[in-house]
Amino acid sequence: MNLLTPLDLGALRLRNRIVMAPMTRSRSDAAAMPNALMAEYYRQRASAGLIVSEGIAPSANGLGYCRTPGIFTDAQVAAWRQVTDAVHAEGGCIVAQIMHVGRVASHYNKPAGSETVAPSAVAAKAQMYTDEAGMQAMDEPRALALAEIPAVIDEYREATRKALLAGFDGVELHCTSGYLPAQFLSTGSNQRTDAYGGSVENRARFALEALQAMAQVAGADRVGMRICPGNPFNDLSDANPHETFDYLLAQASTLGLAYLHVIRMPKGPVDNLALAAKYFAGRLIGNESYSLQEADEAVAAGELVAVSFGRPYIGNPDLVRRWEQGLPLAKFDIDTLYTPGPEGYTTYPAADQV
Repeated sequence: MNLLTPLDLGALRLRNRIVMAPMTRSRSDAAAMPNALMAEYYRQRASAGLIVSEGIAPSANGLGYCRTPGIFTDAQVAAWRQVTDAVHAEGGCIVAQIMHVGRVASHYNKPAGSETVAPSAVAAKAQMYTDEAGMQAMDEPRALALAEIPAVIDEYREATRKALLAGFDGVELHCTSGYLPAQFLSTGSNQRTDAYGGSVENRARFALEALQAMAQVAGADRVGMRICPGNPFNDLSDANPHETFDYLLAQASTLGLAYLHVIRMPKGPVDNLALAAKYFAGRLIGNESYSLQEADEAVAAGELVAVSFGRPYIGNPDLVRRWEQGLPLAKFDIDTLYTPGPEGYTTYPAADQV
């Protein structure tokens, strides 16, 4: 067993165990619309065993960065279909990562009529880029009322339904990086005193209900979750991340998910891979700064069923073939990670085109 061995990941059929990690690339059109350029980007990388899409907002309120896509209108569903069709035409498999950013937002990046919501009215002490006004402090959010939370859970349910209509093979809950589910989980951003705050059971309720809603639509065997316990990104803090994720993963284990996508943090407060292996009774995908050789060894040892790669996939659309044939990896241009247009996005050649 190695990275090139096929894998059944729940109901997902992977031709290899090299996964393309989700990466925000800021190429969507106005109104959070996917486009033909994005279809070409994903098509080029469709030899991955699985592609996890960039984060996709389940609602207008779920948007926060500039030029990121949504999946809450019929037009967006139709536009995503050109992406999934392009990936499937190359024999690939792709899941939609559902990402509600919560308080990680600027009103400059949000459509008219939307608002920034979170578990509590606590602004993230961080900045983000806006096309209109450059770097800006993140907005102070409005705290969701208890009666509003079921409707936000329904956004994940409806986004899953729309993702399947758009041709995605499954969905992934983005439950890290300081976004809405992580905001509910973490004591620093969740100051609620109702059924969604306080105890670990209450703080984990939102993420678990979102997973359940997604599984009701897609089937749990087409649903994954991405985590990174102890991740401080976007001003996230938790008094006891080990306790928080012990509970979350033990409960998520009962759902029969397709996989758990774990970002390791060698210098973090928690050994994320060890924690996941202990508390999640299911398939683990590892992520973060793996070399292909290290990833191959982790799969061969049975520590992980697959490994996801982010940065290597930016400049190497043919990453699988490069590993299979022992070809060197190309570098990428950091200056074009988030710029509009094809440069530094669809312009990286395959090895035989150099």
